Amino acid sequence: MLAGIALPLLRRLPPETAHRATIRALSLGLGPRDREPDSPRLAIRLWGRDFTNPIGLAAGFDKGSEVPDRMLALGFGFVEIGTVTPRPQPGNPKPRVFRLDEDRALINRLGFNSEGLAAVAKRLETRRKHVSGGGPVGANIGRNRETGDEIEDYVACVRRLAPLVDYLAINISSPNTPGLRELQRRSAVARLMDALLGARALAVHRDPPPLLLKIAPDLSAGERADLAAAALSCGVDGLIVGNTSVARPETLRSPHAHEPGGLSGCPLFASSTALVAEMARLTGGKIPIVGVGGIASGADAYAKIRAGACLAQLYTALVYRGPGLVRRIKQELDELLARDGFVHLAQAVGSPAPARKSEPLS
Repeated sequence: MLAGIALPLLRRLPPETAHRATIRALSLGLGPRDREPDSPRLAIRLWGRDFTNPIGLAAGFDKGSEVPDRMLALGFGFVEIGTVTPRPQPGNPKPRVFRLDEDRALINRLGFNSEGLAAVAKRLETRRKHVSGGGPVGANIGRNRETGDEIEDYVACVRRLAPLVDYLAINISSPNTPGLRELQRRSAVARLMDALLGARALAVHRDPPPLLLKIAPDLSAGERADLAAAALSCGVDGLIVGNTSVARPETLRSPHAHEPGGLSGCPLFASSTALVAEMARLTGGKIPIVGVGGIASGADAYAKIRAGACLAQLYTALVYRGPGLVRRIKQELDELLARDGFVHLAQAVGSPAPARKSEPLS
């Protein structure tokens, strides 16, 4: 009930003010909990980690690792904190987040606003001492806007965070840090992964966290093929497909549609799902994929999984539909898997699409 009351009130506030208020409330123990156990059908094991369900919170919500366990309690199967940069930085000038209400979308040009590695690592260390169990928590890492050595920025984050998280997402695809997307070139990926694999080996000797590359949705066909080849040859453990987009579909109706920054939410669903399928094909299904972009229902998550994703992430839909969305997505997904005869989630990953269109179940 409280969540139903709070959501309309939060929507009256500027986006960043509403976000900060939400984080504060969660840190004080407010907010709903999902007390229903997840269906065994939704469980999947990847990289030696157990996920009770495949629905994760994407990076950007909990940048400083303030409330990862509160979000797990909300029902997410895993949570990704960050993006974390080595040194604190304020990000771009405000306003820098815009709601596209008519399109169920957001545009942000935050620019890796971050408290820095030391502050985030301290919270994660405290969590390790006091929290046992719960779902996997990953960290999304990036470079500082002003950096002398961009690869060393990522290396510093891996060294510090690898012992504290269940996976690391290497963000080389945000559109809001100048030059960052150049790291998606095949030669750059090779250099980056070589350095990061070495840093991870020194930081964690046993059961190291997997390294996942988070890629852009705006790559050309040739760039996608090169990136897939690099991922296969360079020791990448997984792909997060994908980040926010600089493209602006003609269907957008909001007056904020042409604000600079990265677009997220419903308008990205079709294109991001197609990209999941393409990257699964280009990698031969050998690299687990996390599907991101426009998920707002169980049918949306199911489409990502049928396209080749093992896990799915969302964020923007929470802004419009509230925390109860997580439980609804899991229920719908479970029903869709059962309807099509899947006993376990893994059986549906990359399977041919059903003859009839999947819709949210009533």
